[in-house]
Amino acid sequence: MANHANAMSKVKILVVGDSGVGKSSLVHLMCHGEALSNSSWTIGCSIEVRVHEYREGTPSQKPYFIELWDVGGSNSHKNARHVFYNPVHGIILVHDLTNRKSQLNLRRWLAEVLLREGSGSKARTPLVEDFDAEQFGGFSQLPVFVVGTKQDQISEYRTSGRVRSCSLADECSADEIYVNSHDQRSLAPGSSNAVKLSRFFDKVIERQQTTTTTTARTDTGYSYLERENSMYRRNKSTSAFISMG
Repeated sequence: MANHANAMSKVKILVVGDSGVGKSSLVHLMCHGEALSNSSWTIGCSIEVRVHEYREGTPSQKPYFIELWDVGGSNSHKNARHVFYNPVHGIILVHDLTNRKSQLNLRRWLAEVLLREGSGSKARTPLVEDFDAEQFGGFSQLPVFVVGTKQDQISEYRTSGRVRSCSLADECSADEIYVNSHDQRSLAPGSSNAVKLSRFFDKVIERQQTTTTTTARTDTGYSYLERENSMYRRNKSTSAFISMG
């Protein structure tokens, strides 16, 4: 078993969103199938791991370690958290269903991650502060998953049709689910939410599998972001590529 575990492949998924939306409780539910008894603010980054059976029930079934990097959402750490963004194979965007602003801010979170992780490990000043589907079209094919938390607190609004789905999920062709992280039934095996999450993990693994190089810049779509956001760096990168050839 030990040898099998050592040989098991892994993928890294960022879990981002505003402070207080319930990222830590969500990650705990995903990894342990139970509610987090004592939640606290995340400072820096907290990492949880779960085993996922890729393409379960098929001849291609294979276990993978899924690393969920729960990144603290405090603005006071905004300039330091970029160190967690490189490399990454998938992104989970989390918002609070009772807080419309936290949903709107997902655009800024996605832009921050794509720009930072696409620029390597060094901190850079973001050239845009909001995700724009047209500008970032094909941004690197990183799988995205959107989760709305605190579903138990908005049941009366759901019945009246006042809960709106996240438009960003549509723009990214991403699945979206609503959960109550204090109720393990939200991600119960076989449930619609669990099936969507499993499908997302499969996409993340397939994204990693199709990567043809091991360099973080290539793996995270460095070329595309550089072309779109800095003419100078684009020309410099092209010159370097020609020199290497």
